[in-house]
Amino acid sequence: MRPRAATVKGAADAMLTERISDALREATAALGVHDARFRLDRPRETGHGDLATNVAMALASRLRRPPREIAQELKNRLGGIDGVERIEIAGPGFLNFFLGAAAVGDAVHRVLAAAGDFGRNDDGQGRSVMVEFVSANPTGPLHLGHGRQAALGDAIARLLAWSGWRVHREFYFNDAGGQILRLARSVRARYQQLLGHDEPVPEDGYQGEYVLEIAAGLLDRFGRGFEHDLSAGALEEMRQLAVRILRAGQEEDLAAFNVHFDEYYPETRLYSEGRVKETIRALDGTGLTYRKDGAAWLRTSRFGDQKDRVMVKSDGSPTYFLPDVAYHMTKWERGFQHVINVQGSDHHSTVDRVRAGLQALDRPPGYPEYVLHQMVTVERGGQEVRFSKRAGSYTTLAELVAEVGADVARYFFLMRRPEAHLAFDLDLALDQSDRNPVYKVQYAHARLCRLFKLAGDRGWDAGPEALADADTELLADPVEREVVKQLAEFPGFLRRAATGRAPHLICDYLEKTAGLVNSWYQSGHPTRDPALSTLVADPALRTARMALAGAARTVLKNGLAVLGINAPDRMVRDVAGSP
Repeated sequence: MRPRAATVKGAADAMLTERISDALREATAALGVHDARFRLDRPRETGHGDLATNVAMALASRLRRPPREIAQELKNRLGGIDGVERIEIAGPGFLNFFLGAAAVGDAVHRVLAAAGDFGRNDDGQGRSVMVEFVSANPTGPLHLGHGRQAALGDAIARLLAWSGWRVHREFYFNDAGGQILRLARSVRARYQQLLGHDEPVPEDGYQGEYVLEIAAGLLDRFGRGFEHDLSAGALEEMRQLAVRILRAGQEEDLAAFNVHFDEYYPETRLYSEGRVKETIRALDGTGLTYRKDGAAWLRTSRFGDQKDRVMVKSDGSPTYFLPDVAYHMTKWERGFQHVINVQGSDHHSTVDRVRAGLQALDRPPGYPEYVLHQMVTVERGGQEVRFSKRAGSYTTLAELVAEVGADVARYFFLMRRPEAHLAFDLDLALDQSDRNPVYKVQYAHARLCRLFKLAGDRGWDAGPEALADADTELLADPVEREVVKQLAEFPGFLRRAATGRAPHLICDYLEKTAGLVNSWYQSGHPTRDPALSTLVADPALRTARMALAGAARTVLKNGLAVLGINAPDRMVRDVAGSP
């Protein structure tokens, strides 16, 4: 009888790896090398063991001996390591470690014991971090670049929360300035057109149908009250209504995308609270500003910028980066010494000057951290497509989500590195088979849920207590061992993804895990139903396999949760068939 999961040490994987590493350090020290550097990784090939190291090859040049000879001597010195069944030498001198069945099986119990918390760590130690993302100006519906940014920012925030950080999600938007003025003038033109007047939309205005919708709302609210009214007051009413409607629409689209924020911060607040003027005074006090051509300049080149930058133009208005500096000063003052800005690659030119302005005010170099992403195109049959009805010039996030669903859209936005251009394959996104990577993962989770339903239908005990007592040493099949080892790697993948701000690593992990789970599910003696091959007659083996299924189901669900994606218990395709 296995000990209950609660009694199994949660750090067993790390402890076993550390035991092997310690033994290797002792063995290399016996050869006269006290500072040996080596890697201990999971081999790509199943037959090469559970862990492998290149230490013999790393020492070959220092010891001036063939690596296989060094490997043999190290093997002789390693002796017995608790949890290691045998050690083999392979290739030019790799040492391959094969773990005992108990050591592999213990990973299943650790997953089951941690359940929904499996993978969490305390790297952040409860410190505060702000993740600012999307931050779209309210001049139109959210586009695909905003969608990729929403998925990235939210996934990074989730990864940090899983790593022990106290995360604050913030959306900053410009509700004033030139773009908003052009929006208001565009609304006014459409309003006058609805009243039968020939007033063209400004050449630099906004042409999408959403502007006409805002004008119609203005007409419903005020009737003909602003007919022929070109006053600043009328334009301000139109600005406020347009911003309010578009902001509400953006929040609605984000909610449908399963993205929520702790705070929305308007740029006008920086002016109403005197933050911009306060920042100008503070920068003037550093001795790093000077006047030239009637403008106020900041010596940003002192801090690595390509050249000095104008911070206040000759007409007295601030340049683009000055409010950004003021805004980030508020972040610091609100207690966020750790800030991550997720932005489009078109913001690359502002990074150095904003950081320079902050360094001039004694904030540390590298503050804030930036994650810049490339843009998105939608392709069908290898050709770029647009299917916007409201925005005209671009595809909106809401339209894409309506076409493929929020889960698919989020996953596709996340499965490539942020710095890589993303060609959104619409054909693949609409494919409801395992070819679609997110469906592949979700189907794997649903199949595991089905195992538990079948067990329940047959009266087999697959509850938590039964699984905690499962004899996981019976999981001796190579496919089963590969699944277990893959599950045990989830915490490490999560830590690397959080540290590298790289949600795509979780996508890679989930797809590989789902592939292994599906192979295991389909393995065994052929029957009409693969699940019945897994649920064998022998009660002990059946319970061990149910424990493995429970652990795999937990890891898949946790991994999808980190990405903000659902893990359905059951999936039904539009076409005939079932997972």
